[in-house]
Amino acid sequence: MPHLARLSKARRSPITKTKSITANLRRSLHRGIRPGRGRLGDSLFAAAAFLAAAGIIALMALMVYKLMQQAMPAVEAFGAGFVTSTEWDPVNNNFGALPFIYGTVISSLLALLMAVPLSLGIAIYLSQFAPSWLRSPLGLVVELLAAIPSVVYGLWGIFVLAPFLGKTVEPFISGHLGGIPVFRGPVYGVGLFAASVVLAIMIIPTISAISRETMRNVSRDQKEAAQALGATPWETVKMAVLPLARPGIIGAVILGLGRALGETMAVTMLIGNSPKISASIFAPAYSIASVIASEFAEVTEGRHMAALIEMALILLVITLALNLLARLLVQKTGSRATKAKARP
Repeated sequence: MPHLARLSKARRSPITKTKSITANLRRSLHRGIRPGRGRLGDSLFAAAAFLAAAGIIALMALMVYKLMQQAMPAVEAFGAGFVTSTEWDPVNNNFGALPFIYGTVISSLLALLMAVPLSLGIAIYLSQFAPSWLRSPLGLVVELLAAIPSVVYGLWGIFVLAPFLGKTVEPFISGHLGGIPVFRGPVYGVGLFAASVVLAIMIIPTISAISRETMRNVSRDQKEAAQALGATPWETVKMAVLPLARPGIIGAVILGLGRALGETMAVTMLIGNSPKISASIFAPAYSIASVIASEFAEVTEGRHMAALIEMALILLVITLALNLLARLLVQKTGSRATKAKARP
């Protein structure tokens, strides 16, 4: 009867419906008819995706071109000596970028030195040892540190961190390790060390989050194999987890370094803004981003403006070089990890 046929059709299982849809698609493809909107829709989508990718490349090329064009007066006036000169005299139009390059690189490396061990410890605990009821809340708290604006970090650093460092930590280090040049000299609270501590706090969420996800993606078979051989939990992490997660960890560290190199507001408020090179990490310093933020609004045109734009170009080149280095390191370590995993 017709109503029984309709009832039987309505009671068809989801598996039967899926098989029917698959069969219809196969028949359509066999007849040469493409599913969806056809070849025109595919072509439009491919063209839009290509324009999006090409637009990023064009934007980067335009950015580099405009920076080079605006920095040309400084390039013509100072040449390669701009990178090696330590003089910064806006009154006499004599400019050198070395103190700012030094402050940028040293503050970022100090931040990495403090942030990487803490970030790896957080990642290892959250991915391997933390109980399930604590893993998500603690991970959320760590990731929320990345959502705090840098100006808030700067204000906290001025009113809380710098006084604490200047009264307790820096005098203690200087008193016990003052024979080493990097720990010698007067302490001010604000300076290279304070800026590095804030940068370390700011890049911990980035490094720990990426490292945690990389460690969680390590195959369970690798960890179970190590445990079957009698490895302790730490030995399992050391022998099975860290070697396979090394490419992701290196990428996370380089991303954190890129964040530290380009940080502006917090560094400007804590680094001391002194265009001098000092062996002591407690001395005031200057970074490329902070000098651009501090002096760009006061400059209208001329050689001073060109010098600031040339330093922006130098920072861009450093950042791009670091990203290229990160990609090469990740590919190299990834190939090694793949070979080690495939080895019997």
